[in-house]
Amino acid sequence: MSDEFWVFGYGSLMWRPGFAFAERAPASLQGRHRAFCIYSVHHRGTPERPGLVLGLAPGGSVRGMAYRIAPADWAKVQAYLMEREQPTETYVAAHRSVRLADGRRVVALVFLSDPGHPQWAGALVPERQAELIAGATGLSGRNIDYLADLVEHLAEMEIRDPAMQALLRLVEAREAKG
Repeated sequence: MSDEFWVFGYGSLMWRPGFAFAERAPASLQGRHRAFCIYSVHHRGTPERPGLVLGLAPGGSVRGMAYRIAPADWAKVQAYLMEREQPTETYVAAHRSVRLADGRRVVALVFLSDPGHPQWAGALVPERQAELIAGATGLSGRNIDYLADLVEHLAEMEIRDPAMQALLRLVEAREAKG
């Protein structure tokens, strides 16, 4: 591993990293895609009423944000991320090559979804995703707010994701019905 430390975010880490960084750059990761594939029993749901959160599911590619961390901050950032991203150990911390928008390739810490974990939801149809997200609330707030933040920030980053926009419309319609 080089003396550079990078972190790749594809969800809330894109707009709310929560740690100091030396550089921030749009980036893409091949071989994984953004998906609501993790049952949330902590941040956006409870064990009695799970919600859904994002994961990096196998296949495709995903655009997100990469952060270069100063070597002096790396241990602190890594500890923070393990606490933030691993409350129920649903992700596997891995190092993967990501391509920055300027063409550079860097190795970044990435949290991959673990298909063997009991909270792995897998590829759910949009209607089932909407059913789980609508009305779910956890320690970090309402599940719909997480989805709405994602859609808003993807648009700000000029990342087109019609599936996430459609999912938000489904959840909003479900919540409007009560």
